[in-house]
Amino acid sequence: MDKAGNLMVPTRDGFGQGLVELGKANEDIVVLSADLTDSTRAGWFKKQFPERFFGLGVAEQDMIGTAAGFALMGKIPFACTFGVFASGRAWDQIRVSVAYMNLNVKIAGTHGGISVGPDGATHQALEEIALMRIIPNMTVVAPCDAVEAKRATIEAASLKGPVYLRLGRGGVPVITKKEDYFKIGKANTLKEGSDLTIFACGQMVSEALAAYETLNKEGVSARVINLHTPKPIDKDAIIKAAIKTGAIVTCEEHTVMGGFGSAIAEVVIQNCPVPMKMVGVKDKFGLSGESDELFRHFNLTANDIVKAAKDVLKMKK
Repeated sequence: MDKAGNLMVPTRDGFGQGLVELGKANEDIVVLSADLTDSTRAGWFKKQFPERFFGLGVAEQDMIGTAAGFALMGKIPFACTFGVFASGRAWDQIRVSVAYMNLNVKIAGTHGGISVGPDGATHQALEEIALMRIIPNMTVVAPCDAVEAKRATIEAASLKGPVYLRLGRGGVPVITKKEDYFKIGKANTLKEGSDLTIFACGQMVSEALAAYETLNKEGVSARVINLHTPKPIDKDAIIKAAIKTGAIVTCEEHTVMGGFGSAIAEVVIQNCPVPMKMVGVKDKFGLSGESDELFRHFNLTANDIVKAAKDVLKMKK
């Protein structure tokens, strides 16, 4: 449990649950793993449907090529590995073999961001939102909790074309319910406000909600939006927020270079320019350490969001 009493569950668990549910409902679902079967929770599908599970070993590029082949045969493949390997080592195969032909391949990149912790910089994917969203035809989803991750996994299977799911290793607060509205490509407004809007995705949504509580006590009316789909981005929600509140803070467990905040800024600058601040990793590699230590080190906490909010309000005035 976190301080607010929310259950703490990794988003990769929601992905694993979603895979099993999909496997029961659709015999065309197949799962591929690049060695990290247990870590990605692909093992849950393997246990129930071993004949539809394929272990490719430490060969991420081969896995993506094989997934493309399955898609060409009418299957719906989910290719699973750590986000840093999926987005980095297999980028060319994703671009040419999958996205160029708009194949129905779903890619699950787990252990995203610095919350991987002690695994260190080589395993901390801080660039994959940027790397994936610049590829034509690619959909990119970063669920905020395990419930949303399960729903994103199930919905991804029904979308035509490639999808990248960004998932985490450690437990994050479960802040959504299965009955809550969810649709890939559509933002969810979690808190209404008039002074500024805080956009967040992934684990940063819970930090944004904590920042909201602090700001509310100080008389600042903040709107909090869970923008779980960096691509296709919900332009209408962004423009509406910019017009209504006149200031924006973006929050991501990712580099601010070309990532989630940049995607929002592209919409804002072309439609309704307002003051913006970005909370994220500032053009650096990760470090080895415990997740909470790294969040403080890289200024990704609720307190850092509060500071950014106050700074952007000064710019607004």
